[in-house]
Amino acid sequence: MSLLVVGLSHRSAPVSVLERASLNADAQVKLLQDTVAAEPATEAALLATCNRIELYADVDKFHAGVAELSTLLAQHSGVGLEELTPYLYVHYEDRAVHHLFSVACGLDSMVVGEGQILGQIKDSLARAQDLHSAGRLLNDLFQQALRVGKRAHSETGIDRAGQSLVTFGLEQLAQGGDIQAWARGKKALVIGAGSMSSLAAATLARAGVAEVVVANRTLDRAERLAQILMEGDDTDVAARAVPMESVPAELTRADVAVSCTGATGLVLTAEAIAAAAEGRTAVLWAEADGEEPDRAAGPDGQRGNLPATSLGNEDGCPLDLASVQNTAGFSVLGEAAVAGMAAADLEQHAAWVDNGAVGGAQRTAGAPARPGTIDPLDPAPDADAIAALAATVATVGRIPERRRPEPVEEPPRPQPVLFLLDLAMPRDIDAAVHRLAGVRLVDIESLAEASAGAPMAADVDQVRRIVSDEVAAFGAALRAAHITPTVVALRTMAADVVAGEIARLDGRLPGLDDKHRAEITQTVRRVVDKLLHAPTVRVKQLAAEPGGAGYADALRTLFDLDPETVAAVSRAEDSTTEKNRGPA
Repeated sequence: MSLLVVGLSHRSAPVSVLERASLNADAQVKLLQDTVAAEPATEAALLATCNRIELYADVDKFHAGVAELSTLLAQHSGVGLEELTPYLYVHYEDRAVHHLFSVACGLDSMVVGEGQILGQIKDSLARAQDLHSAGRLLNDLFQQALRVGKRAHSETGIDRAGQSLVTFGLEQLAQGGDIQAWARGKKALVIGAGSMSSLAAATLARAGVAEVVVANRTLDRAERLAQILMEGDDTDVAARAVPMESVPAELTRADVAVSCTGATGLVLTAEAIAAAAEGRTAVLWAEADGEEPDRAAGPDGQRGNLPATSLGNEDGCPLDLASVQNTAGFSVLGEAAVAGMAAADLEQHAAWVDNGAVGGAQRTAGAPARPGTIDPLDPAPDADAIAALAATVATVGRIPERRRPEPVEEPPRPQPVLFLLDLAMPRDIDAAVHRLAGVRLVDIESLAEASAGAPMAADVDQVRRIVSDEVAAFGAALRAAHITPTVVALRTMAADVVAGEIARLDGRLPGLDDKHRAEITQTVRRVVDKLLHAPTVRVKQLAAEPGGAGYADALRTLFDLDPETVAAVSRAEDSTTEKNRGPA
């Protein structure tokens, strides 16, 4: 049997694919059950985190195993096999061991060196043990991976190479500033009460937030987490629990919200976030203009939905002219601004300008235009230029591009009033929130982009050496263990031969006393042990080396050992190991 892993992660697949392929708890259980029920696999374990889904199995056939595991992942994730296959990676035998050990050390994490993966590996092993899908190989592999990960963190400075995903996410919210300075005095809302949410709540509490509100579908778990936060020796934070129904109301009070649930759909929509940020954004816009803040009005004095949080086309132009907009709408800025535009499109925009629609709203005659904008009641600057260019278009079909468009000044975005960290997979918070002014969202996708160019610490090389040494040691032990049942079966056969010969001797020498019988028996056993000692020790050494798997077959062939006897020894050893094995 051989170790095989088939999976996908943030390194092989875009976040959108990982999001669709994510598995809830029930799907993970069913996947493990179906894997061990499949013909090529006898053991299975699943490592499913925010940014990886990996299926480990002990298989007897490589190609059949890859095909079966890939098909099972596609079936249970809901992503078609043809679509999923380009993003899958496969590791076999020693490469599979090397991959898991690297993962356990944080070398394959989105944030290099983060230690949370150790807890996730431990949970994966516990799940496989509960379902009895992990046998001797995967139990030994995952427990050794945990030991290797702990060794890497204790013997090196890998922790300095990166932080947990939570800490890294909060750093991104603080835009690289000091987390404690940024978080001090803020009110935090944590949605979810699982391991990631609990870590986020504890990190925020230690950073100095004034309050942590925990929302969860199971209120008891939220209350338990809130109690732990308040009783912590290293924190001094007010904490309370609320049901999920209270999230919209709590969101209007929060300065920062972290969400990590197991929901299959969105927990926070863009509309809900816009509604929560609307009043605060209006205050910031009014203060920036030197006006008395009107908490019910938008930045232009109009009540209702703020343009800053609008998801649609803000300037009202019938065309998609976002690249050449200024603070009030479209301005020609010379020929280059409309270079390449078709005549029909140009005339459509000219008609819109003639109607006085620039800026997205009509203005009462005599009212002053906002500084730096085009007066919609005086369309001549745009209309005249467009009319002149339209004449050229009539003959050449399109306006030739003669130079790069002149830069267009973009309106300043207000400082964020609501900070959001989405650590869920699939995402909890609508990605459209990225377009809302007054809101800063950091999610798995933006974390992946931010961490892509992060510098690697010098300790990473040391961790890689540890992984290589541990992989070699594990492989040697695995190969040596593979031949052990054959050696045991050989010694058992030798003991049976000795017992048979002693019994025959008793028949031929019935008057032999017990003292002499015992001496003869001991002598024969010593002869057999000496004859077998050197070959069995040497075969274990040879089997532990790469490519040594064939020595077990040679030993069985040379001594004509019954394969069923060897298999029986293996089953007995596995049973004994299972009884003696403690919790993960």
